[in-house]
Amino acid sequence: MKVAVVGATGMVGNVMLQILAERNFPVTELIPVASERSVGNQIEFKGKKYAIVGLQTAVDMKPDVALFSAGGETSLIWAPKFAEAGTTVIDNSSAWRMDDTKKLVVPEINGDVLTSEDKIIANPNCSTIQLVMALGPLHKKYKMKRVVISTYQSVSGTGIKAVQQLDNEEAGIEGEMVYPHPIGRNALPHCDVFLENGYTKEEMKLVKEPKKILGDNSFSVTATAVRIPTAGGHSEAVNVQFENDFDLATVREILSKTDGIIVQDDVQNNVYPMPILAHNKDEVFVGRIRRDESQENTLNMWIVADNLRKGAATNTIQIAEYLVANNLL
Repeated sequence: MKVAVVGATGMVGNVMLQILAERNFPVTELIPVASERSVGNQIEFKGKKYAIVGLQTAVDMKPDVALFSAGGETSLIWAPKFAEAGTTVIDNSSAWRMDDTKKLVVPEINGDVLTSEDKIIANPNCSTIQLVMALGPLHKKYKMKRVVISTYQSVSGTGIKAVQQLDNEEAGIEGEMVYPHPIGRNALPHCDVFLENGYTKEEMKLVKEPKKILGDNSFSVTATAVRIPTAGGHSEAVNVQFENDFDLATVREILSKTDGIIVQDDVQNNVYPMPILAHNKDEVFVGRIRRDESQENTLNMWIVADNLRKGAATNTIQIAEYLVANNLL
């Protein structure tokens, strides 16, 4: 199978290559794609060197699948060109997520919506993926009414320059500032740009994307997204009010039996999810599962995942694996 990785030299692109190798995805020919300044450079994949090519060259090579992580503008222009050439595109940017003609997919939750006609498939926002992994099975059982989310997001979600800003601050080095304020020893209630309603784009992704993935607009969502000085891994404090009552033992059982979730919930022994434990893992970790004693039928949870893996690269490749397994490519 010919596989193009668009944005192969970026943070997520690098992780995509790593996960393709780890999971033994059936790559017979790898096509690494990057900007013109990287064309001709080489990358290594499974012990073999591959030359980086430009976007038009990659389209002309007609890959079976193209995994995109090169930003929304690139996706808007080039994903349709790959699709016209017969390639199935799985896009990690925000470009196609809320397009009514495109599927927004977390395979464990709604992979069954995919068909062979889907030539551009959207990968959700990193924070949305880990959220719906936990909410999806609970919504099925208890029916959500309202979700309140506060996120604690790693600098790696912004990109390599943000990681460098944190590294520089910790080392006492003056360097490029990606954020409007220092991030070391700080917390910025500012992920992405602010919109007219006072929310950021990141917060509105968390409001809109779960409804599309779950195919249900009947519940409401509100979010506050915060950037914190961790090198990797996003965390979320999630408060969910359901139509129907629940018992905590059943909630833990449902989550434990959900493919891709690991419950870490033993507070007597200080066991709960943390970014440092989620690092380089593909699972979503859920803990601090408890009733909200101020509101009926309401649950509190703490959800953590590696934002570059399950929040981006792994989910993208799992979509491709689902297409292969179901003969949809």
